Amino acid sequence: MNRRDWLRLAATAIPGFAFARTPLAEPDRLGRIGLQLYTVRDALARAFEGTLARVAAIGYRQVEFAGYFNRSPRQVRAAVAAVGLEAPSAHIGMPDVRERWQETLAAAHVVGHRYLVVASLDHDKTLDDYKAAAEALNRAGEVARAAGIQLAYHNHDAEFAPLEGQVPYDVLLARTDPRLVHFEMDLYWITHGGGDPLAYFKRYPGRFPMIHAKDMDRQGHMVDVGRGGIDWVTIFRRRRAAGIRYVFVEHDNPPAPFESIRASYQYLSHLEF
Repeated sequence: MNRRDWLRLAATAIPGFAFARTPLAEPDRLGRIGLQLYTVRDALARAFEGTLARVAAIGYRQVEFAGYFNRSPRQVRAAVAAVGLEAPSAHIGMPDVRERWQETLAAAHVVGHRYLVVASLDHDKTLDDYKAAAEALNRAGEVARAAGIQLAYHNHDAEFAPLEGQVPYDVLLARTDPRLVHFEMDLYWITHGGGDPLAYFKRYPGRFPMIHAKDMDRQGHMVDVGRGGIDWVTIFRRRRAAGIRYVFVEHDNPPAPFESIRASYQYLSHLEF
């Protein structure tokens, strides 16, 4: 008899034992797992549709774009749908925000994106630069929100190097409107930069609807998810506090991209937390 059967029997055999009020907590697993397509960028450049099909065949159900590889938004949407994927998010650059924001928002609607994520800042990063960037993100986020798209920001490690006694990532979080600017936390880069993801989840609850799942080994190298030291069980146990809705696997420079994304998917799809 397993433990669940014993407890069910006990609920009927022991006076006052209310099984319905004290159910066993089943471990959770991730549902749909996504892939940041930068990981397989070379394959996409050679065979766009075929690469998306290979990604879907591994088990991924969502993708995050980092460029459309000379396809129109309608072509991208058709290619994604043809293999049973969805593309809730895409990475963009600050020039997209400054120079062609309305065009970028319109393309996002066609493809089906719900988020547009600024991948990095493109200027000399003084503390004043970060403050100015926060203001620019607020303005762009307001326009995006009116258009039905959510703006977000993706970190690297530079945001965690103190400037003038302040952590730039904290400046961005404190100076952006939570309604207008969300954050996509890159777990490798925050860890590499010395930041504590769990501390940020606690300090800024609900600000992180997306994460990049990528791992770090003892030498600080980027590795497939599950082959490093990041505590994924604890990360996902705090997912509600963080606000996590989307998980995108990524590896910036994997020696064998499809082996890498398969290994990360297998780890995450079987992870219980």
